[in-house]
Amino acid sequence: MYFARLLIMKILVATGIYPPDIGGPATYSKLLFDELPKRGIDVFVVSFGRVRKYPKIIRHSIYFFIVFVKAFSVDIIFAQDTVSVGFPSLCVAKILGKKFFVRVPGDYAWEQAVQRYGISDSIDEFQNKKYFRHVEFLRKVQKITVNNADKVITPSMYFKNLVSGWVKNRGKVFCIYNGIDFSDIPEPNNKYNSKTIISAGRLVPWKGFQTLIGMMRFLPDWKLFIAGDGPMKDELESTIIKDDVKDRVCLLGQIPRKELIEKIQKSDIFVLNTSFESFSFQIVEAMAVGTPVITTNIGNLAEIIDNERSGILIAPNDEQVIITNIKRLSYDLAFRNRIVVEAKEKVKIFSIENTLNSLIEQMQKP
Repeated sequence: MYFARLLIMKILVATGIYPPDIGGPATYSKLLFDELPKRGIDVFVVSFGRVRKYPKIIRHSIYFFIVFVKAFSVDIIFAQDTVSVGFPSLCVAKILGKKFFVRVPGDYAWEQAVQRYGISDSIDEFQNKKYFRHVEFLRKVQKITVNNADKVITPSMYFKNLVSGWVKNRGKVFCIYNGIDFSDIPEPNNKYNSKTIISAGRLVPWKGFQTLIGMMRFLPDWKLFIAGDGPMKDELESTIIKDDVKDRVCLLGQIPRKELIEKIQKSDIFVLNTSFESFSFQIVEAMAVGTPVITTNIGNLAEIIDNERSGILIAPNDEQVIITNIKRLSYDLAFRNRIVVEAKEKVKIFSIENTLNSLIEQMQKP
């Protein structure tokens, strides 16, 4: 009976980005597209990338129409953000009487406030303050989307607690950790004397790449690679030139997942100096390939990393502490090896099977 029900289930995944785009929503949406059909669920994907070339408002209207046409035959519309695709998809779901799920991987209003308007408050501080009209408008749209969803999925317990503050019915908010495809993860490379550091993420203020570039002045024998693209690219390139580290710092741009994993696997250390994270695929992948991780004790990262056991947790932008721990991992090989072993064990909880089983369970419940 269970599998018979699954065979007739169809979902539409509404996502802001999709491969070849790189980022959490793209990776997650591709996972659903690849894996759910193996479990008898038909998946249709509509990416906002199809309409991004059009002017604002117009592109949202076109996206609404595309989702509307595609959604006639589906059982569930599953949006991967709260505003760009979430709100148009919610409107479609209400008109057509479809179940509506939304995955909340971040606070869109906060991200825009930081990126476009120079707000310096942390995401936690942001929750309890009022801001100017445009930011409050985005916050209102976000709350309308989650409050009218049948179920709200978050990628961490940290974010479940945060998003629960946006809704009247906290019982419809569920934490489902992101699933990682470990089938193409290479075996650990036990050679770690190349003196290379790698980081990855969107080039936005809260990722802390400025600090990583700045610290390279004090690590003259090391090289730093940063994978990703985003609005801070020009600013980071200027910092590299200003700090005279262009021969040792390289912005890789947006590269395919397979290539990124290979670069992480060949690097000595993965560093993510972020001030906000709802879930990091790259940290889990680094742990899986045997590259020690130094990251910040914010958001859900303490749910992924056990400090001093499966990685190292620090405060954001603490340049000296990052440098100290890079050096520690390079000379204390017993400590390094212990972290590598425990990290590979810890990442098993972030398997595709765990993620999909939990998601399907929520799809099957009323």
